[in-house]
Amino acid sequence: MRLLHTMLRVGNLEESLKFYCEVLGMKLLHRKDYPGGEFTLAFVGYGDESDNTVIELTYNWGVEKYEFGNAYGHIALGVDDIYATCDEIRNHGSKVVREPGPMKHGSTVIAFVEDPDGYKIELIQLGTQGSAVKQESQEQLVSQ
Repeated sequence: MRLLHTMLRVGNLEESLKFYCEVLGMKLLHRKDYPGGEFTLAFVGYGDESDNTVIELTYNWGVEKYEFGNAYGHIALGVDDIYATCDEIRNHGSKVVREPGPMKHGSTVIAFVEDPDGYKIELIQLGTQGSAVKQESQEQLVSQ
């Protein structure tokens, strides 16, 4: 098995496509209207679905807003330079809702941004994730 996609319901498909494609640098992989069901699906990602997990943006015609449940958390993206990425996101007029820095109780460098519907996207500085766990494991080996 492998993870294929995550589906998000969006209130304005064009705004969402602009955010995911222009701000986050994803590509629109395919889009299809379903007139009988009155919805549109758009798949975006960093590579073809045959090799990559993607995001399915679902627009139900006429629905402009959704209520979030309290179980949804976020989508995470690895980035090479979290500070430059946050600057670029701000330059596009999008929201950085948690500035880059180490996560609470760890050393992984993270930030959070928000898409037009308010979904949270965590940015993780590549190379820093899990470093607190690695350091703890090394300290245990040394003390044995």
